[in-house]
Amino acid sequence: MSAASEVLSEEFEVLESIYPTELTRVSDTEALISVEPEDGTPHQSELILQLRLNYPETYPESLPDLSLEVVDGELEEVEEQRLLEGMRSVGEENLGMAMTFTLVSFLRDQVASILTARAELLEHEAMEKERLELEAEEARTKGTPVTVESFKQWKQRFDRQVEIARAREEEERLKGLSPKEREEFKKVAARFTGRQLFERNRELATSDSTLVEEGTVSVDISQYERTAAEEQAEHDEDGIHLSDSD
Repeated sequence: MSAASEVLSEEFEVLESIYPTELTRVSDTEALISVEPEDGTPHQSELILQLRLNYPETYPESLPDLSLEVVDGELEEVEEQRLLEGMRSVGEENLGMAMTFTLVSFLRDQVASILTARAELLEHEAMEKERLELEAEEARTKGTPVTVESFKQWKQRFDRQVEIARAREEEERLKGLSPKEREEFKKVAARFTGRQLFERNRELATSDSTLVEEGTVSVDISQYERTAAEEQAEHDEDGIHLSDSD
């Protein structure tokens, strides 16, 4: 048995006592070691790796060939490469000495760091989401500050909406009238200002709703609106003439 083989054999005996369940000897020069973070590492997901070590004949003067396999959880390719590069760097610092325990310890620490960073990221995202929700709620409850310009814009939109609603209301009212009644309604409407017509329509609407609630039949008074001249003309046609002597 070569000196290198004797060093590796003795190292395996030590490793088996340290990792009784984690270590699997594949051959005299190859081993598998399961690696997971220490208990108490803050994480919300599992990450268990299996480290494969192939020892060259020149070990420990040369680095073992290292590879990783994911047993549980997820590991991004960039994370895997960072772990392997880190272990090789640590191995370079320990050339000439049994280094397996040092490599495994480094890997375990790095796995814990990865899980801690993931947990912190999730916590940060949750806090940021909560902050944005609070800001949105505050903005909703506070409302938009009113300026002279914003009030003018709102007033223009409001007046326009009122005009549209008024036009629709008048159109609906005219649909139920005869041609003669429509003309009379237009004449009456022309004598009111826009605000007066709006107030009048609102009063009529209130009056109508009151009548409906009381069970009274609603009557369109426009059907009975006549000027004094029209009434006099009808009396003349009927041939009715009254004098003081009568």
